[in-house]
Amino acid sequence: MKLLRIPAIAFALVALVLTGASGLAANDLGKLTGIIADPAGTPQMGATVWLTPEYAGGRAIQLLTDENGIFVSQRLRPGLYSVKVTLAGFFPSVQEHVSVAANLDSLVHIELDSILISLDRLRRPSSKPAESDDWKWVLRTASSSRPVLQLRDGTVIIAKNASDESNSQPRLRTRVELTNGSVRPGSASALPGALGTAVSYDQGLGQAGKLLIAGEVNYDQGVSGVLGGSVATVWLPSGKLGEGPQTTLVMRQIRIGDSGRSIRSMRIEHSEQMAIGDHLVMAYGGEYLSGGLVGEIASSVRPHARLGMHFSPRWEAALSLETDADAFGLRSRSSGIEPAMDALQTAPLLVWGDGHPVLSGGWHEELAVRHAVRAHDEVEMAVFRDDSAHQAIYGVRGDPTGPSSAGLFRGPLAHDAGTAGFSGTRVVYRHRLSDNLEVAGVYAWAGALAPNNQLAPLSNLGEMLQERYRHSVAARVAGQLAKSKTKFAASYKWVDGTVVNRQDLYGESSMAIDPNLSLSIRQPLPSFLMVGHWEALADFRNMLAQGYVSLEAQDGRMLVMPVERSFRGGVSFQF
Repeated sequence: MKLLRIPAIAFALVALVLTGASGLAANDLGKLTGIIADPAGTPQMGATVWLTPEYAGGRAIQLLTDENGIFVSQRLRPGLYSVKVTLAGFFPSVQEHVSVAANLDSLVHIELDSILISLDRLRRPSSKPAESDDWKWVLRTASSSRPVLQLRDGTVIIAKNASDESNSQPRLRTRVELTNGSVRPGSASALPGALGTAVSYDQGLGQAGKLLIAGEVNYDQGVSGVLGGSVATVWLPSGKLGEGPQTTLVMRQIRIGDSGRSIRSMRIEHSEQMAIGDHLVMAYGGEYLSGGLVGEIASSVRPHARLGMHFSPRWEAALSLETDADAFGLRSRSSGIEPAMDALQTAPLLVWGDGHPVLSGGWHEELAVRHAVRAHDEVEMAVFRDDSAHQAIYGVRGDPTGPSSAGLFRGPLAHDAGTAGFSGTRVVYRHRLSDNLEVAGVYAWAGALAPNNQLAPLSNLGEMLQERYRHSVAARVAGQLAKSKTKFAASYKWVDGTVVNRQDLYGESSMAIDPNLSLSIRQPLPSFLMVGHWEALADFRNMLAQGYVSLEAQDGRMLVMPVERSFRGGVSFQF
């Protein structure tokens, strides 16, 4: 960034400051005024400016420069902001830690580098020493938490102070994964224990933003004729997750055995954001879902919305309406390439009812209040309600007529337990021990389904279950080891009684916590031919095989569990 010497424009800025000062004195809000120009000092009209608060939970504001290259944002909360500027013909520019003070007008001058000038600079030898090839990883402990590691201006870096920006790495556009095991085992939209190959690509679209594309093919060696494929795209008009509109398309098809029958599913989702005054931010959208056996496809349209309220720099609240935990988790993540790969696992959840898969439906309403205790500590309290028309229960039928033993899949499937509804409350405490280590603890009191010791046919699974309220305590630690560069995330959730489904599913999704003991490891490997980055990955879910319950029915037996014990391992390559 360079200071500009433009007397006429500087005079205009001073005039704006003087005229706006009186309007700010009546409150504790601030104002930011800036000018965008090229290397020659010419003001640039029509530049897109993204003003993003650096405090937790802040929402980005989009502005445009006028004919004098000036942008103005009034009634801002005091604090630090980052300013990103994009304009056709110029490279994006980011200025961080821009301070906005109460009752004052802050000024910022940003000079954009043109593409031609930058190409000329590339031809000249650099006097700076070469940067180390130290790959950094993106990690978030929850949708509402601050990132331990973050993506900044298209480059993955450790979220430290401004002096660390020299460690930024070249942008990685393509990712290839070779794995054995399902990301979401137990679902009719995934293949448990299957070999898989997935590829994702990050494609810039200029003024139209960015398109993330991913595809996956997997097959089950243990059952003849079982194979599947998925395609996912995520369009980000603003170029980044969480900063403007987002459109996601996911399509998946699985062939179930030599019979030639297939399961198809599709999800199309669009979300938007808008500011309402100075203290309210609305995120809203909807999704179209379809899925089922070919020839028996069902569809559904579902909305989602979130209203964020800022009471003070340390107090925030949010009122949420959600319909899909996986899609909610995807919208909350911040990553360069992984969103498209993650989107492959957000196909509609299908549950088995009377031998046929149907769409699982539900509503989640939540009111949460968040308080930043200190710079590295945060407490969140929430009350919520979950209602489902087709409550999913994961299990394996022990009789020969069950769909999971009819040669379709190995392992458990999601079975339909009928209509269910639960209320609950949750308290979360987060603490960042260092730039590379964060811990969190969660207490919840919420409803879940438990056996009622009554006999019924397995086709009426809901008659053998009843609603019970349980206490639960969970903990999670995530970070990176300094020397080996190993990334890890470990969690454990304890429930004070037997349950057969997920208690507080959305809380678990936002905190990336699975019931019982789970562990995720990412280990960088030596690069081959000095190109790209190699990484070994291992995901363990329910490592101790806890929570399994045997249900005795009139026509057989079913082994059910909130989360199946599973392992997913493999290697990934980014370039």
